[in-house]
Amino acid sequence: MEEKKLRYVRDLMTVGVPTCKHDSLIVDIARLLVEKNFEGLCVLDEEGNGIGLVSNDELLLAYGRENAHELTAEEVMREGMPTLQPDLPLEVAAQMMRDLQTRIAYLPHNAAGIIYPAAYITSRHFIRHLAAQDPQELRDIGIEAERKSPLEQFVEKRDAARRRAQDSKKRF
Repeated sequence: MEEKKLRYVRDLMTVGVPTCKHDSLIVDIARLLVEKNFEGLCVLDEEGNGIGLVSNDELLLAYGRENAHELTAEEVMREGMPTLQPDLPLEVAAQMMRDLQTRIAYLPHNAAGIIYPAAYITSRHFIRHLAAQDPQELRDIGIEAERKSPLEQFVEKRDAARRRAQDSKKRF
């Protein structure tokens, strides 16, 4: 049986977007980018609308500023959310990202008037696709990727929080 050829944004995108609040400190954002190996976070306003992007590029621009440890996402973010549609051919999407001068683009969803990012694609997705020697190397991305159920995600987060609480008690 022939493997499905990846041709559209939906074939490479990641469902679920790393986000931060507009008032998050950039030092916390930097820590998250390092720990989770993210390229950036979508900045959300009080209602949950995507209003900007903080990526490695924005953090690098803020680096060295006298008050860098006090700066928030809103103060350093790139305003607006670079967006793409899931049915765009990958070659077109890559060119659009180059034209927009961004390494991250979001696939927005509108629910009850709130426009939030539902999925994203980054330069890393394209590079992984280029480097993949076997389609199995990309099984964790795209619309057909296997995902954990909301309950499984909740249990994992709960258990991780319990472990952190236990670890912090052991230190004292």
